[in-house]
Amino acid sequence: MLFDFEFYNPTKVFFGKNAMNNLGTELDKYGKNILLVYGKSAIKKIGLYDEVVKVLNDCNKNVVELGGIKPNPTYAQVMQGAELVRQHGIDLILAVGGGSVIDCAKAISVSAYCKQDAWQKYWVDFKPVDNKIVPVASILTMVGTGSEMNAGSVITNEETMIKEGRVFSPEVNPVFSILNPEFTYTVPKLQMVSGIYDIISHLCEQYFSGTDDCTSDYLLEAIMNSVIFSTRAALINPENYEARSNIMWSATVALNKITGVSKEHDWMVHGIEHQIGAYTDCPHGVGLAIVSIPYYRHIYKYGLPKFVRFAKNVWSVEGKGRTDEEVALEGIARLEAFIKEIGIPLSLRKIGATEDMLPKIANSIAPGGHYKRVECDEILQILRECY
Repeated sequence: MLFDFEFYNPTKVFFGKNAMNNLGTELDKYGKNILLVYGKSAIKKIGLYDEVVKVLNDCNKNVVELGGIKPNPTYAQVMQGAELVRQHGIDLILAVGGGSVIDCAKAISVSAYCKQDAWQKYWVDFKPVDNKIVPVASILTMVGTGSEMNAGSVITNEETMIKEGRVFSPEVNPVFSILNPEFTYTVPKLQMVSGIYDIISHLCEQYFSGTDDCTSDYLLEAIMNSVIFSTRAALINPENYEARSNIMWSATVALNKITGVSKEHDWMVHGIEHQIGAYTDCPHGVGLAIVSIPYYRHIYKYGLPKFVRFAKNVWSVEGKGRTDEEVALEGIARLEAFIKEIGIPLSLRKIGATEDMLPKIANSIAPGGHYKRVECDEILQILRECY
């Protein structure tokens, strides 16, 4: 562990089949005015909406609703929520849904009382939050982003065609999160595997960096192995509680900062995918999967020892009689095979991208990366290899 670090995570997590039993007790700690934020119709179909509203009513809360949050939440929706917060004096924002809903809730929280343009201040200039924020809580229904236990918020500005992520300071974390794996049983398969690849990508973004012997890398490998094993079990039986619970907790741990301490990170796959998402509105994890394979084949030589380790420790690639390059490439090939196995398409064409979009996307992405800094021309090459 070569780098000094500070770790703090203030989110209280209630996990398991009876996690919802804690909702009323936690709600009693906050004021009467609640903004209930959710997506389209999923929580109503599974009966969760009615269950949550009953608890809110039993706690004598005044409920204001903001439904219809998009899978890639927009700044316009953030501003709509911010207006509701000010208009109704909201005391707590309760996000019920997946990571997009929770991300949007956090964005509303920091934006409602911002006196400047919040997009410019927080997602362009990355200024610290210096205005009043509204506490956020979450009830998770789809796993992947880890938003239930972090301060991240990814928002799309449709006017500027920019999708940008921002990790705020810990006071923006949900104050509590309810995680019942059973709520994920009915998530459609493509959404499910998209979320699962989001977990894997979060782990890889932290893993593919550094040359030191870091405890965090061992944790990352273990979680990757757990996700791979549990995903296969959950695809056979979507109501396999053990598999679903392992996937849910893996998603949370993968991005609550504990796996990334004392490490430099990459995050270039996410940077490229965000702009693909801004242009295509594709499922986040699907876009990440499409970008990952060409990107890793582009950079593996510059971080060869770590890619060899990935092949051996995550995919059990045999090294005897092979060069390091052959082992590393086999590890990337095993990752590609897993993506295909779980049913994610590996082509930008299949998610609505057109060839004329590629230069626009490439030019909207800041150069970056860890083992190798990739410039705009290289990003365009990677996008063409994804096409």
